[in-house]
Amino acid sequence: MEEDYKYKTLASATTAEYKDRGSRFLAYSYPIFTVKEVKEKLQELKKEHPRAAHYCFAYRLGNDGTQFRANDDGEPSGTAGKPILGQIDSAGLTNVLVVVVRYFGGTLLGVPGLINAYKTVSAQALQAVAVIEKWIEDKFEITFDYPVMSEVLYLLKQSEATIYQQDLQLFCNIKAGIPHKHAKEYLERLSEIRGVKITPLKDEV
Repeated sequence: MEEDYKYKTLASATTAEYKDRGSRFLAYSYPIFTVKEVKEKLQELKKEHPRAAHYCFAYRLGNDGTQFRANDDGEPSGTAGKPILGQIDSAGLTNVLVVVVRYFGGTLLGVPGLINAYKTVSAQALQAVAVIEKWIEDKFEITFDYPVMSEVLYLLKQSEATIYQQDLQLFCNIKAGIPHKHAKEYLERLSEIRGVKITPLKDEV
């Protein structure tokens, strides 16, 4: 079935805000592909909001969504990261990060109040942007000599591949994701081109 070859993620980054008894909760949602991006987004938000009390987050990664994490960042256990991840999962998304920045308003909200706040603002952020379907990809590093570049690029375009990195000089290097549904066919065709070397990559490219 066609659906087996696709996954759902966010079309773009978005934000939302929720307030309760003086506390402000700012949710930031991002389409991401790697754990490295998670760290980069967190660092950016900590610079942007240096006076915030908490930077709670959750993410789910991978075509099959098997890589995930939920972090309460000092809030009572299970009151922040888990509700955030729950909203990602309710929407059926992967390759998504949601960070909620909290400014403490002086009044304790209690466990139910915290769960509600993190859940609500995460849901608002995820609902504020379009959800798109993407092909599940097999990722590869392809190396080849410059004279065969046009052949390689033609096949990658035909296969609807995503180019993640490329260095096209005398000796060329491309990191690409080829839709799983026809990766085998195009890998065979690419490997028939003289001097082409193909190495499988993990999700982090």
